[in-house]
Amino acid sequence: MLNNKTILITGGTGSFGHQFTNYILENYCPQKVIIYSRDE
Repeated sequence: MLNNKTILITGGTGSFGHQFTNYILENYCPQKVIIYSRDE
């Protein structure tokens, strides 16, 4: 489902975004992961 896709995660430095990013990287093989956050 998310293999070979480009994924944009907004709020990636928050607790949910951090856990979601780890989940994506452990369970799928995305082509690219872009993490966007206004806080950091």
